[in-house]
Formats: sequence, structure tokens, C-alpha cells
Amino acid sequence: MFCATALILAAVLLSACASASGTLSDQETELNGIPVGFTPEGYPYRGKIDAPVQLIEYSDYLCPFCGRHFLQTAPLLEEQYIRSGKLVHIFRDFPIASLHPTAPIGHAAALCVAEQGAALFWKMHDALFQNQTQWNNLPDPTDYLAQTADDLGVDMKAYEDCMASGRTSLAVQQSVDEAVQEKGFNATPSFQFISAANGKVYTLIGAYPFERFAEWIEAIIAGKEPPQDETTQETQEEPQLPYWANEEGLSPDPNRPGFTMAGDPFRGDPNAPMVVVEFSNFQCEACIKHHQTVQPVVETQFIQTGEIMWVFKNLLLQSLPQSPAAAVAAECAGQQGAFWEMHDALYANVEKWAVESPDEALISIASDLRLDTEAFSSCLGGRQALEKVLSDMFDAQGIADTTPTFIAIYGGAGRIIRGAKELDEFINLLKQLLEKAKEST
Repeated sequence: MFCATALILAAVLLSACASASGTLSDQETELNGIPVGFTPEGYPYRGKIDAPVQLIEYSDYLCPFCGRHFLQTAPLLEEQYIRSGKLVHIFRDFPIASLHPTAPIGHAAALCVAEQGAALFWKMHDALFQNQTQWNNLPDPTDYLAQTADDLGVDMKAYEDCMASGRTSLAVQQSVDEAVQEKGFNATPSFQFISAANGKVYTLIGAYPFERFAEWIEAIIAGKEPPQDETTQETQEEPQLPYWANEEGLSPDPNRPGFTMAGDPFRGDPNAPMVVVEFSNFQCEACIKHHQTVQPVVETQFIQTGEIMWVFKNLLLQSLPQSPAAAVAAECAGQQGAFWEMHDALYANVEKWAVESPDEALISIASDLRLDTEAFSSCLGGRQALEKVLSDMFDAQGIADTTPTFIAIYGGAGRIIRGAKELDEFINLLKQLLEKAKEST
């Protein structure tokens, strides 16, 4: 029962919805003294629609650079150019799911709010950016987004019907496809400046200070080309590492020894020149082989020597029905400070717990590890540990679709190693990557 529930929950969280049709009001209104409405194509705007410059923003509500633009640059643009009628700001959806897996849900929610008016859309837009850190790490932000919409005074019956239909999820994906396939964008935020006088389009990619935007807007209004310099030419920012893989997320949690700030268990020195994040499955044969034949050597040569910090994340597979129970068991053991002991025991005793009803065997393993079995049993049947497992699955989207997958992280970027390797091959790969990591520091 537990395993089936876990897989159903995971499937529900990761599945796409069916399409339906929604409507947007074409009536312009005002918000904080600024006109707001929808373009003929249905895209939300703020400012005078006939302003001399259009600024089209392709953005991701969970992108930290987009958040920085929203907090630092957008308010100045509003006061000096949008409010004065010189600039109209048009928002387009561009969530990058491989970096922020739950961002598309937030974009879909904002578009459902948009069906009830442009003013409500912009309030939702602002709330999502303002509270970025609050919903960024939620495994499933659906309830949070609904509460945010409710707090704004949205008709919740219409909102819930819209979300259930999936129509805005399709609209979000269409916007992403356009950004990638037609515009060639690969990072957020990405901007297009369009001159109303001659229709010329100018592209600026990345979060920049207000001064850069002002230079471009003033030049376009004057009928001139925006200033191009080396900084502008190098604005193609590489997609940033997600929280669980960046410096902040990988730092040790002072309140939970042995876990990162992102909530993942780790071994080794947090100051190691390279981090390896393993997406694995306790029931996967290739993962078992890796753990038995390769990982002990990795432990001795790299982890214990302080050269690699090793992080573990779960990746469930439908073909392995008991793996959710094992993943939750490891998380529950982690709550008692024994994640790695349970991790090792699960790989060593697969034949005991990979049965139709694995709970009894898992509790027996917990007892052998001298854990508090009452607390362990309660955790095993609860929701908290399962949420962490599902969070790992969201983190894997667009990055890992098979087990094991290893992400070597150094120099602000990640390198992917897919699948189990023979001992010599894997060790040589790590040595090569580690050498590059040391060169980058």
C-alpha cells in the first residue's frame, strides 16, 4: 500500500494536465495609477500600450536573476519610464524546468489568475517574485499558490477549475517553446526592446542595472541604436545551478549535522574542491553494483581524503515498486542521524525488503541499527519523509532520468555522468574532473 501510494503521488505531481479553453478580458484597467491589460495576443502588459518602446520580458518566477531584476531594476523602470508613458512592459512565461522544476506550476497559476483580470495578474506576478524563497523549495507548491491567489481576492472556484483543466500549463509550455525555438533564448531573464517608430527589435539577455536599461530606452526613443559594448556582447549568462547544487544549498546545515542546507545527506569535506551529487535508487541493480564494487574505492580515494564531497538524492522508478519505501526509510533514518547507516544497510539487504509489503523488513533493519523503531515506524507511514523523496524527484527533472546519475559540480557548473561505470573508468573520470576542479579554484 505504501509503495503504491508513493508512486501515485509522484505520478500526480509530475503529470501534465489536459487542455481546455480559457478567456482573458481585453478591457484595460489601472493598477497603482498605471494602465494594465492584455495585448491582442493575450499577453499581460502594464503601461501605455502605444508607448514608444515595448519591453518584452521572458522570465522565470523562480530564477534568482529574474528576482534580482524584479527587486532592483523593475521599480526604477516603472517610476521613470512606464509611469511616464515612455515604456510598456509585456510579460512572457519562460520557466526553465531543468533548473526550477516547480516554476511552471507558478506560471500556470499566474495565468489562471490572469483570466480574472490584468490587475489581479500583476498582483500575483509581484507576489510570486516577492515570495520567491518561500515557495522555491516546496516539493509541490500547489497549495501555496492557491493560498496566494486567495489572499489576493481571486474567485477560487474559477481558479481551481482553471488549474484542474491544465489549459494554462499548455500556454506556459507554448511560451517556453517560442522563447527557445523562435527567439533562441536559453537563459532568464531575456528581454526584447521594440521601437514603435520603426519596429526594430533589440535583444538584451541577463539581469542588468537600471542604467543599462535607461541607456537602451533613451537611445531607441531618440531613433538611435542602443549602445553595444563588450559587456553587452557577453550577456549570455549560463543557466545557474539550482539551489540544491549551488554554493548556498550545498553548505552544511548547522542545525542538522551531515545534511546540506538544501536538506540532502552528504559525506566528506564541505570544502572539497569538487562535489558529486548522486541520483540513485536502492532497488536498481546498476546502483547496487556501483555501491558494492565502485563506491568503496571512491570512499577511500576521494571522500575520506577530502577531495570530494558526496551528496545523495533519490530517484524513484516505476519499474521498481519497493524503491519508494526504501527511499523513505533512508530519510526516516536520517531524522535520527543515521542516514548513511541505513543507506548502506538497504543496499546490503535488498532481498529482505524488496517484497510486496516491505515495512516489516525495513523496521527490522532500523532495529538492527538501534534506531528508535517507534519513531521510525511513525515516520515511515507519515508524509514528511515522502515529501523529501518527491522533492528529489522534482530536482531530477531535466537532469537525471536514469539511475545512477552523477553530477560533478565545480567552478559554478555541473558535469553529468550517466549510468554505472566499471571501476577503472569511473575512477579515471573522477580524477579528470577533479583535476579540472582544482584548476578552476
